[in-house]
Amino acid sequence: MLHSAATIEYKNEVIRKLIHLNSLSIPVIYFYISKEVALYILIPLTLVFVIIDVIRYYQPQVGEMFYKIFGFLLRKHERDEKKKRLNGATNVLISALICVVIFPKLFFVTAFAVLIISDISSALIGRKFGKHKFLAKSREGAFAFFISAVLVILFTPKVENLFLEYVIAVIAVFFGAIAESSSMEIDDNITIPITIGAVMWILYAIFLPLVNVYHYG
Repeated sequence: MLHSAATIEYKNEVIRKLIHLNSLSIPVIYFYISKEVALYILIPLTLVFVIIDVIRYYQPQVGEMFYKIFGFLLRKHERDEKKKRLNGATNVLISALICVVIFPKLFFVTAFAVLIISDISSALIGRKFGKHKFLAKSREGAFAFFISAVLVILFTPKVENLFLEYVIAVIAVFFGAIAESSSMEIDDNITIPITIGAVMWILYAIFLPLVNVYHYG
């Protein structure tokens, strides 16, 4: 199987991604609230998820209950007792917290919306139709990621709706697709939005230095 992360049944992958889709509420809600309010929500929520995720490795009773409820959704590396990796949902919250702190709202909303929609597209298409290897995953999955990401950026906010802003976003999600397809120890829920946000910031600084990237707060 080309998709290296495919360690759960496809039907469970679909359920996992449907749950993942709920995370789209993060960029949508953040667009309408301040950074401070977002952090008041994200910090305690992320801490709760991290604590539970870590405790399951050290407290058998917690682990047993956790696996009984969520076990069918966890990939192999998310159950590794030696590496003690965090699960996808926890990494999404950690990623959101990091990106809210680092990036302007404009970049966060774009990067995180792409993460949710395009990661789902890549995983489901890649697992179902992936036949040609691309980095650690499949060419079909990477293509699905990029095409869905381009569609997403047509609907995400831009400062002045300049054509160059769309070009910058397309370039950024191309690098996001590379990050998604790469084999890294760091979870792609973290690497994808950070890659997209960083590329956008660099390109805005180079080609649109006078555009106020903090226009949305």
